[in-house]
Amino acid sequence: MGIPSKYNASEVEGKWYDYWMKHNYFHSEVDEREPYTIVIPPPNVTGVLHMGHMLNNTIQDVLIRRARLLGKNACWVPGTDHASIATEAKVVAKLKEEGINKNDLTREEFLKHAFEWKDKYGGIILEQLKKLGASCDWERTKFTMDDDMSEAVIKVFVDLYNKGLIYRGYRMVNWDPEAKTTLSDEEVIYEERQGNLYYLQYDIVGSDEKVTIATTRPETILGDTAICINPEDERYSHLKGKKAIVPLCNREIPIIEDEYVDLEFGTGCLKVTPAHDENDKVLGDKHKLEVIDIFNEDATLNSFGLHYQGKDRFVVRKEISKELEEKGYLVKTEQHTNKVGTSERTKAVIEPRLSDQWFLKMEDLAKPALESVLGEGRDVKLYPRKFENTYRHWMENIRDWNISRQLWWGQQIPAFYFGDGKEDFVVAETKEEALKLAWKKTNDYEITAEDLRQDPDVLDTWFSSWLWPMSVFDGIRNPENEEIKYYYPTNDLVTGPDILFFWVARMIIAGYEYKDARPFENVYLTGLVRDKQRRKMSKSLGNSPDALKLIDDYGADGVRVGLLLSSAAGNDLLFDEALCDQGKKFGNKVWSAFYLTTLWEVSEDIAQPGHSKLAIEWYKAKFQQTLVEIEDHYSKYRLSDALMAMYKLIYDDFCGFFLEVVKPAYQQPIDKKTYDEIIAIFEDNLRILHPFMPFITEEIWQSISERSKEEALIVAKYPTQTSFDEELIKNMDFASEVISGVRTVRKEKNIAHKDAIDISVINNEKSTDSFDEVIKKLVNASQINYVEEKIDGASFRVKSNEYFIPIAVDSINVEEEIKKITEELNYTEGFLKSVQKKLANERFVNNAPDQVVANERKKEADAVAKIETLKASLANLQ
Repeated sequence: MGIPSKYNASEVEGKWYDYWMKHNYFHSEVDEREPYTIVIPPPNVTGVLHMGHMLNNTIQDVLIRRARLLGKNACWVPGTDHASIATEAKVVAKLKEEGINKNDLTREEFLKHAFEWKDKYGGIILEQLKKLGASCDWERTKFTMDDDMSEAVIKVFVDLYNKGLIYRGYRMVNWDPEAKTTLSDEEVIYEERQGNLYYLQYDIVGSDEKVTIATTRPETILGDTAICINPEDERYSHLKGKKAIVPLCNREIPIIEDEYVDLEFGTGCLKVTPAHDENDKVLGDKHKLEVIDIFNEDATLNSFGLHYQGKDRFVVRKEISKELEEKGYLVKTEQHTNKVGTSERTKAVIEPRLSDQWFLKMEDLAKPALESVLGEGRDVKLYPRKFENTYRHWMENIRDWNISRQLWWGQQIPAFYFGDGKEDFVVAETKEEALKLAWKKTNDYEITAEDLRQDPDVLDTWFSSWLWPMSVFDGIRNPENEEIKYYYPTNDLVTGPDILFFWVARMIIAGYEYKDARPFENVYLTGLVRDKQRRKMSKSLGNSPDALKLIDDYGADGVRVGLLLSSAAGNDLLFDEALCDQGKKFGNKVWSAFYLTTLWEVSEDIAQPGHSKLAIEWYKAKFQQTLVEIEDHYSKYRLSDALMAMYKLIYDDFCGFFLEVVKPAYQQPIDKKTYDEIIAIFEDNLRILHPFMPFITEEIWQSISERSKEEALIVAKYPTQTSFDEELIKNMDFASEVISGVRTVRKEKNIAHKDAIDISVINNEKSTDSFDEVIKKLVNASQINYVEEKIDGASFRVKSNEYFIPIAVDSINVEEEIKKITEELNYTEGFLKSVQKKLANERFVNNAPDQVVANERKKEADAVAKIETLKASLANLQ
């Protein structure tokens, strides 16, 4: 079957992905090779492929495919995260559509529905990653709620509890009233919002006096249990020890003093609502105040809300402010901007809430993780390093982690209650172990398994994913198994800076706690994908393209190149679909170059031309020079720069120049020696390009010759770095400038390429004549003469060399030529004056660096020489 002239991505991509899967190239087993391991940041089981996933997984695939080519045992572990809050919300919504209320189900019934939903929709994103070319070890696919993964999570919880690091506490937490669960501090996003500041009057008991208090939340007055003044505030010193009356509910509350009150904010008086504000809770504990919780778990008001019972907090805010105004308690309202905490998952406004929750002490656990990133050794390196400051800030200000969630989807907390007291519980991996511990704790051997009630809460999703690099290799349950010893620590982690603390820092903490080793060596932090207007891509803005449609339109290789061309390390990616088109066109260029080689007749009877021999030596040197550059970029995780270096090498140097030099004359054969060298060079190009464009490179590789499965490009050998001749590269650069100059003359003078020309050169640069054959071939010159004097005709300069091409005067428009040369002469004379003016300035000459002054003198000399040439050209025409 002949090679098609056009590349068809849709036909090729499925074929080679199936081939790779069939021959198990992605799978890794422990062997004697050096391991190279990446664990995927597990996307939410609710997820579908979006631009962020495309970028992140393309980068991972580039790294893993390169490791394979380098002969390493490459292992990329894929998987998904159960995403407690998001998934439970999806399942609850689905059940609601079917007329089923979650509260009418048992936990077991709900989980059955949840796992059915996960089995149906949970693997979509992993299947979509295959379209992108992701070469994950699919046999190792993990899910954070697989039985073995959950067992590891429970084991860690019990261990940390037994070490005294996990405790149960009644604390103020972030409450998501939509998901009806607590959130950790890191899951709360603070947004600036426009609101109101309400000035309310409270009556003073036994007096006609009133005190005015400013609040942003008038609905919470029903939970007030004190008014606080600053002991230094003379305005209110007479109120010390008195009581105030809460409007509407007419409850008497004490007036207390505390330096916490800001004299400058509002009126200098503070209402204290211990159940609904973290700072008020601290004041309440200090002054032993009553705690009145006015909210239900969905943020509607409870019985303490009086006639507002059952209404939503924001509805009540409008209604109560109106009632307070009507009854004379609302003095005034001012516009006020404040930061409002919202749930990262549901976007609901967070409610501070007092609740019994489970916490993990973080201060001591965090110390090794802080040292590993910021210590002298930098055991874990962040790329780019600018994120180290963010990491330091989080880790040095770390708070205890609220790890319990009021959900059913997740690992259920292994705490078992046997009585009604707060301490009547034990923590164990199984109910059988819990029963033995309960007997031991109480000396009551009549307690049965049926008497034990397991805590209904589940663990925070991140409490399972922080074990990910260990648990995927069963390193928690079987810490000495051969896989954890071989694959851990992993090598590179590719993720977004938005989860640097949520996930990256916590994995480092867990790694040192359970393996006494870092979980990975390098963390490559990608930027956010934004549109051309720098807006974050989102469904709501409608500026996020359909990832799969992009692959259909431009091919996976084109999209991969497009993403990486626009993605500098650690900076936001300004995505433009035109870059995917550029990626597609680059693939087509590479294909056309290959197709061209298939059209040549190869002869063993022809000697290798000198120009071909020289071009081959030059390209090999250029390839090695670029290989050094590429490897430097890889070492610094500048993958876009590595790709750009390859792009220029293959597009410009290989396709645009090298093939032009070596290709045979029209309808003439090519010598076998040159042809074999071209194919070997092409194969080296494919080897370095394969990690970025795996499909088209494998297709060309397999089309060049028949290969066994052991000879596939995916497992070929990466090119080795060797020494190279820099002088050869410089000389060819010089020759290419000469070629460009001649082509410009041909174009300007309308000399057809088929018409051979003579070139004369005054060789002031003492440049070698060994490249003359290359020049002659590419510009169709019959000869190049080295002369001492100027020759009549068109001329141009390359450095100090002057080149002349004789031109018959009757073949050009003399008037137009005189006009053009005169314009160029005037411009050059003006440029010379500006340079000479700068050189005449003693301050510039004395103070500027020597190199800068030397550059200006070179500009002066070049301009003088050019003016001479232009004047001579004019004289010849006049």
